[in-house]
Formats: sequence, structure tokens, C-alpha cells
Amino acid sequence: MDERPETELVSIPATPDILTPSGQRSPRPPFKETKSSTAWTPTSLISPRFLSPIGTPMKRVLINMKGYLEEVGHLTKLNPQDAWLPITESRNGNAHYAAFHNLNAGVGFQALILPVAFAFLGWSWGIISLTIAYFWQLYTLWILVQLHEAVPGKRYNRYVELAQAAFGERLGVWLALFPTVYLSAGTATALILIGGETMKLFFQIVCGPLCSSNPLTTVEWYLVFTSLCIVLSQLPNLNSIAGLSLIGAVTAITYSTMVWVLSVSQPRPPSISYQPLTSPSSSASVFVVLNALGIIAFAFRGHNLAMEIQATMPSTFKHPAHVPMWRGAKVAYFFIAMCLFPIAIGGFWAYGNLMPSGGILNALYGFHSHDIPRGLLATTFLLVVFNCLSSFQIYSMPVFDSFEAGYTSRTNRPCSVWVRSGFRVFYGFVSFFIGVALPFLSSIAGLLGGLTLPVTFAYPCFMWVLIKKPQKFSFNWYFNWTLGWLGIGFSLAFSIGGVWSMVNSGLKLKFFKPS
Repeated sequence: MDERPETELVSIPATPDILTPSGQRSPRPPFKETKSSTAWTPTSLISPRFLSPIGTPMKRVLINMKGYLEEVGHLTKLNPQDAWLPITESRNGNAHYAAFHNLNAGVGFQALILPVAFAFLGWSWGIISLTIAYFWQLYTLWILVQLHEAVPGKRYNRYVELAQAAFGERLGVWLALFPTVYLSAGTATALILIGGETMKLFFQIVCGPLCSSNPLTTVEWYLVFTSLCIVLSQLPNLNSIAGLSLIGAVTAITYSTMVWVLSVSQPRPPSISYQPLTSPSSSASVFVVLNALGIIAFAFRGHNLAMEIQATMPSTFKHPAHVPMWRGAKVAYFFIAMCLFPIAIGGFWAYGNLMPSGGILNALYGFHSHDIPRGLLATTFLLVVFNCLSSFQIYSMPVFDSFEAGYTSRTNRPCSVWVRSGFRVFYGFVSFFIGVALPFLSSIAGLLGGLTLPVTFAYPCFMWVLIKKPQKFSFNWYFNWTLGWLGIGFSLAFSIGGVWSMVNSGLKLKFFKPS
């Protein structure tokens, strides 16, 4: 007797059970807690004691069913809409995919701007701030990985779903939807800025004096880069871009190492200084420092993708998804540390407070374009372009998922190829127009870091307390509440610093022109 079809009929409802545009499923009916310390599972009743009075043939059937249920999963109430959306369309992820995606999301162009923050903070405060931010976000990532399946029989496949479970249906959407979408869209805009400018520099280095008298303008290079991003964005779901994430991870590690090694191996500028840059007034100095801290916070964006990455993995009682997810995340964040810290420290050592607002890549081109072999410099820039193209895909996937969730909720059918392609073309060109209108990379980084800081540093701590409910007034309770409110305070302060930097200081993205 095969119980598999019967189990599947029970697990999958006949019609889509849709509550929110993000595709959240209805929670399981609550069950009464017992005094037993053993956690409840759907196979708890199929125990040897329960089976003892039953005959051997029936016992064999029930034991086989128990093994099947433990192997297949949590008897989760499935939502058919999940099979239509890019995040949950494919669930064949593993620890390797988790490492690729986390690396691609966690290291990239934002690392190139870290020396700019050091130019305003100096050695001591720069290193201290970067170290605290690294371990803080690593702890909150662990929280998100553990909370993905905090409720038996349910998986929180998206960051917004977890926020709704912790803060309530309406408040969770208000608190989480804006910063996560803003982070994805803002990162896409910043990627267009850095990717387009880097393509322009790559062309100038390769072409050299043979360049035509009418080269493409910067805006035209933005358009070229956006078009390439739109072509790659036609890959259907998050698992399908695992190869792109691998390319993005490898290129990020390679060019990060090349940039700081090339910088520290060249003679330092004669007028270099390591004194933090000063402002004409004390209030301006405070705002500049806040913007610099926001740049450091922005370097650790990526938590808005943690739940989505884990949602691409199969999960069973014997093999829960949090095990391969955390294994892949630990590997990824080891390499992230190997990229961020040398770039920040080595870049500031090489250029000091002469660091341009565009970051270490601009400094390398401006100060040493004639000292480094042209082929090596061009290779570095080309790797940056590849990484930006890959990062655009993973950061855009939650936005694509939101677009398609709204469409499928209204039509009760999956998106056609043309509808899906139209959403992605529309999103790519909207990001392009925003990038043309606001080409202020340093200020965008500070503002993005401030506005989206709660997603990484604050909300996970609140979620842990509200969902796991540690003992009141215990160390765990105090620790998470303190971290959460500190994150909210820093978010407000860094956002003010980012707005002030955009309005008053006008830190416009500048790339050196070849002499």
C-alpha cells in the first residue's frame, strides 16, 4: 500500500490560500502544548508504544509511512502560488548554492567605498566600526537562519513573511516591505552607476589613443550596462542564477584582492595624510561621520535575501534547511571578511585622506594608471563589471517576486513568459532613470546604509524575542532588545547623515579622466 498520493492530497489545498501579495501561507492551527520536553512532530503518534497492539502487517505499513513522512518533510500546508514565484519556484538548493548566493550578495562594489569611510573616521574608529558591524550582522544572520522554520509545519520563505509573524500582519508589512524593496532597488541603482562607469574606464584603457573622437557618454554607458542586466534577468528563478552567483563570488574575491594588492604595492602619494578629513563646522563634521558610518553599514547589506536563499532548499525533519544554509553562510562570510577588511585597511594605507569619493578603484586609476600594466588594470575593471552584472540579478529577484506575486494574486494563474519579461524590463529601466537622476554613489551608500540598517541589525533581534520568547529579563532578552534599539537609533542617525551629505556636500560620483 503506497501512502504517498494520500499524503500529498492532504498536504496541498485545492485552491490557492493567499493572504498577502508576498505569497504568505495561512499558519497551521495552533495545537496544545504538553508538559513533555519533546517537541511535537507529525509522526509523534506513530511510536513503538502506540504500535504495540497493532498487528504486524499494519505496523509495517505505519512504520513505512512514518519514515516517508520524516523523509519528505514537515507536512507543511503548501500554497500553489509558491510554485509560480521566482523565489520558491525551485527548491533544489544546497549548501554550495547558499555559499554562492551569500557571497554574491555580501561582497561587491560596496567594499570599494569602505576606504572613503576610513578617510572620515581615521584608523582607530574605522577599524573598530568595521569589526563591530561584521560580528553584529553575523549574529543577526544566524538569527534569521534559525527563524526560517521557527513554527512547526511552516516555512517563512520571505523576509516580509517573517516580519508579519513577529510584528503582526499589517505592521510587519509596513516595517519590512519598504526597507527591503528600497534596499534591492537602491542597490540595483548603485550597481548601474558603478557598472556603467567601470565599463567606460575599461573601454578607455583597452582602446587607449585609438578611441574615436566621439566616445559614448557616461549616461550611454549606464544604458549599455542596464541592457546587459535586463538580458541576464530573464533567468526564471533564484536557483537558476546559482551559476551567475558563483561567477559574481569568484570575480568579487579576485578583484578585491587585486585592487588592494595593487594599491599597497605602488608608491604612496607624497602628500598623503591619515588625519580624518575635517569640515568647516562641528555640525558638518558630525553629519559627515554619520554618513561614513552609514557607508560601513551598507557594506553589510544582504540580510534581506537570507530567508529567500534558504527558501530554495528542501527541508525535512532529518535534514532541515537551516543546516546547509548556515554551513554555506559561514563559508561565505569568511571570504567576505577576507575581502572587506584588506580593502578598507589597505586602501586607506595606500591613499589616506586623498581617497576620492568613488572609492579605491577610482584612486587606483587616478594615481597609478600609468604605473600598472594596462592589461592588468583592464582585467581588474572587467572583473568588477562581471560582479556588478551578477549582483544585479540576486538583488533584483525579491522585486521580481513581488511583481509576480501581485499579478498571480489578482489573476490566480502564473505569469506568462511575456508578462515576466515585461516586469523585468520595466524594473531595469526604472533603475536606470533613477541612477541618471541621482548619480551620488557615496551619498547613496550612506543613505542606503541608514534606511535599510534595521533589516540587518535591528529587526532580527526583535523577531527573535517576539517569536522565540526567551525568558523575560534574562541575558538573552536584554541582549536582543538592546541590540535592536541600538540598530534603530543608528538607522535614524545614519539616514540623517546620508541626507545631509546628498543635499549639502554634493559628493558626486567622480572618476578620474586619463591624462
